[in-house]
Amino acid sequence: MIYLFGTTLLWAFSFSLIGVYLAGQVDAWFSVLMRVALAMVVFLPFLKLGAIKKSLAFKLMAVGAIQLGVMYGFYYQSFLFLTVPEVLLFTVMTPLFVTLLNDALEKRFNGWFFVAALIAILGAVAIRYDGISSDFVIGFLIVQAANLCFASGQVFYKRVMANEPNLSQHTVFGFFFIGAFIVAVVSFFIFGDMSKLPKTNLQWAILTYLGIVASGLGYFAWNKGATLVNVGALAVMNNLLIPAGILVNVVIWNREADIVRLIIGAAIILLALMINQKMFAKKAITATT
Repeated sequence: MIYLFGTTLLWAFSFSLIGVYLAGQVDAWFSVLMRVALAMVVFLPFLKLGAIKKSLAFKLMAVGAIQLGVMYGFYYQSFLFLTVPEVLLFTVMTPLFVTLLNDALEKRFNGWFFVAALIAILGAVAIRYDGISSDFVIGFLIVQAANLCFASGQVFYKRVMANEPNLSQHTVFGFFFIGAFIVAVVSFFIFGDMSKLPKTNLQWAILTYLGIVASGLGYFAWNKGATLVNVGALAVMNNLLIPAGILVNVVIWNREADIVRLIIGAAIILLALMINQKMFAKKAITATT
């Protein structure tokens, strides 16, 4: 759990740094490319190419392409439609996706998870009940696409590494970033805007920090932590980031946020999480009896 807690504290600042200093100012696809490239450079020296099975390398590249490459594409676009607290709150669906995907892979189904998802959506609506717009809906859907990618990566990475119990994960994690880098390069050349590259030293510094620390060290620590806990604990830790990120954003950058509405929406979303965790715990007890 220490890996997951540490990464949560690290990532709590990332949302605000992106929303305040990069979103709408620096091309989103360039931001993704730079973050992934820097993170990849951190882990390339640790790769042991000759000692790694090709099948494992390709699996890790596929996980990285989805969890980081494709996810970042959706994630950065969401800041163009939503505020930082809204983006954070709407990531609450990630644990639901984690449990749903895990159930699907194990050929199980529980309708209560869909009920929890619907309640979470109601919580999102409560935050902007008098201001639902097409941008808001688009932003919400974009965040869910990012959530699905992030959840998929966690579930599949956990399963892939479960078959490699004696492998030092830092010696293969470079493949994770290589997969993400391929997606980022292709996306930038197709969708990128060269006229919106970083223009200030602060923007370059933030991108460097996000690439080396938040992405490089952060994703390694998070995915390693995911292999050390059960799916239920992983689902819970996905949502610990929400209050941490909102607290940082409201206290430092967004003091004019509608706190009452955020609390109401967050309370409804928390109810969805409680249902999700109760049903997961119930399944775990049933499985052991």
